[in-house]
Amino acid sequence: MNASEPSLRAQNVACRRGDRLLFARLSLALGPGDALHLAGANGIGKSSLMRILCGLLRPYAGKVERDGALALLDERPALDTHLPLGGALAFWGRVDGIAPARLDEVADTVGLGDLMDVPVRYLSTGQRKRAALARTILQGAPIWLLDEPLNGLDTASVAMVERLVAQHCAGGGLCVLASHQPVGVTGLRRLEIAEFAA
Repeated sequence: MNASEPSLRAQNVACRRGDRLLFARLSLALGPGDALHLAGANGIGKSSLMRILCGLLRPYAGKVERDGALALLDERPALDTHLPLGGALAFWGRVDGIAPARLDEVADTVGLGDLMDVPVRYLSTGQRKRAALARTILQGAPIWLLDEPLNGLDTASVAMVERLVAQHCAGGGLCVLASHQPVGVTGLRRLEIAEFAA
């Protein structure tokens, strides 16, 4: 694999929460174009594994290796709730060096182009989730870690997320998507966390 190609590998990873071992001996390997669905009931350890994969949580055992920048979407959209959506996205646009026209293009892509003047705090749950997805896209990272990206979304928005994941992977990116809901992306592999329960 070339150094410029994204990859994500976990080897014999275990996760402990307090005195409870959530899972152990979990391994995965992803490269360009790969998509993986982390499946399982709430509380089984999907979010913990996502935090381990992105480096926010140290594994109890095992190791994780990544090549390429990553973007994490979780329950905290990292958008200033007091700013209009356009201003909140523009803040990150300035940090990441994104042209304003690109901000508008991505906002339209996720169906938020008409809400750029609405303060983030007034957005619905689904709109906030789509705003977080816009932020993920704008980062331009080849590795996407999407933790419960379908929560709060209607049927059309779920289809939009599935389409964007497919496009990202078709363009050479890779995606790990944690969800207790079914996900319809062609070629999506599935990993049941319960199979690694300790």
